[in-house]
Amino acid sequence: MRNASSSSSLPRVPASFFGIVLGLAGLANSWRAAHLAWGMPAMIGEVLFLLAALAWAIVSTLYAFKWIVAPLEARAEADHAVQCCFIGLGGVATLLIAQGALPYARALALLLFALGAVFTLGFALWRTGLLWRGERDAGASTPILYLPTVAGGFVAGTTAAALGWQEWGQLAFGAALFSWLAIESVLLHRLYTAATLPPAMRPTLGIQLAPPAVGAATYLAVGGGAPDLIGRALIGYALLQALLLLRMARWIAEAPFGASYWAFTFGATALATAAVKLAATGDGPMALLAPVLFGAANLLVLSIALGTFLLLGQRRLIPAPVAKP
Repeated sequence: MRNASSSSSLPRVPASFFGIVLGLAGLANSWRAAHLAWGMPAMIGEVLFLLAALAWAIVSTLYAFKWIVAPLEARAEADHAVQCCFIGLGGVATLLIAQGALPYARALALLLFALGAVFTLGFALWRTGLLWRGERDAGASTPILYLPTVAGGFVAGTTAAALGWQEWGQLAFGAALFSWLAIESVLLHRLYTAATLPPAMRPTLGIQLAPPAVGAATYLAVGGGAPDLIGRALIGYALLQALLLLRMARWIAEAPFGASYWAFTFGATALATAAVKLAATGDGPMALLAPVLFGAANLLVLSIALGTFLLLGQRRLIPAPVAKP
């Protein structure tokens, strides 16, 4: 009998492709902030959000399609010790598209927020409940562990604040903040003491930049946006992570370029967004750093996007299906 998954020519994308949406939407938010701070063209941010929405629609459709035509392959990904957590990005991506839609259609933004928040919370509870049972190989612990609770909580908080619900956003910020602090200790212990990451897993280190950077952007959103000790401290730690990643770039780049490199983009764009927003308030350090971080974020996303299109044209973008460990 012919396998149902072989009857379709549509690509079966991994959940990690939602990272493309995060990178594009993150850069769109940076351009929106740059428009308000420096009078940069507003159209660029809106076009980027449109591209992010198109990427979200395509990846969401193809990922849902995989569960229909290749459920065993999709289930293997969900059960995989590393690939599983990328599924949580589906909710995070939806929340970011809600931010993009908000200036144009509040009702649509509310619907997307509800869908994204419910999926994010549901997946975070499901996956974290499994992690709490233990019996996990320490070598499988990478920054992807941040995705269900930390990324989801911070982005949910920012989106709630944009909708006018700052108090709810503060609750989400707290859930994400303390989850990040707890998980970071586990990850650093693994990185310091366990075997070195194999090349294929090294691009996941790009996610290490996201918690303090996205957390800083969320803190500004739920806390009123004024510069203070906590906001600058979060950005300071994000800058340290960025410098560490630059220092390790050659080692990380031993992994062949692929869609996994989008893991670097969300943290980089969030760092630029937070810095630009503080620069607009007259914050001295950010006035110097924001243009550099904004330019670097644009260069990073553009470079990874060009590389992605090159792989797509060569039909080498879709990786082989994961096998259950």
